[in-house]
Amino acid sequence: MSTTRTVIEKPWGCEVILRHTDTYVVKRLCVKAGCRLSLQFHRFKSETLQLGRGCAFLEIHDGGVVTDHYLDRAVHVPPGTVHRVIAVEDSEIMEVSTPELDDVVRLEDDYNRIPAAREEVSVVPVPALA
Repeated sequence: MSTTRTVIEKPWGCEVILRHTDTYVVKRLCVKAGCRLSLQFHRFKSETLQLGRGCAFLEIHDGGVVTDHYLDRAVHVPPGTVHRVIAVEDSEIMEVSTPELDDVVRLEDDYNRIPAAREEVSVVPVPALA
């Protein structure tokens, strides 16, 4: 278990890992105004997001339909859900997730972080959000 705070710089801001255990991770995402995270999904990772400060929303893609969920309430993102965070203003978002930090499949990225070989990307059924 790691209790040492780790800051990871990102093109959209940074993420601060506050706690990383064998069963969960707590992170603070600091997202600059106007920035978007990758459109992505996770094969195994489950996460819950809640806005701490600022104004941001979660964009969810489901069968060609895009819905926006403002993060003024906690939003659960199960594995397989295609999503991205968009910051309207400088924002801090708390994320509590399962520990699979490398489980990210990027579909679109404003910062060109999609690998050239995309064979790992396959159609994944997207479960309905409750």
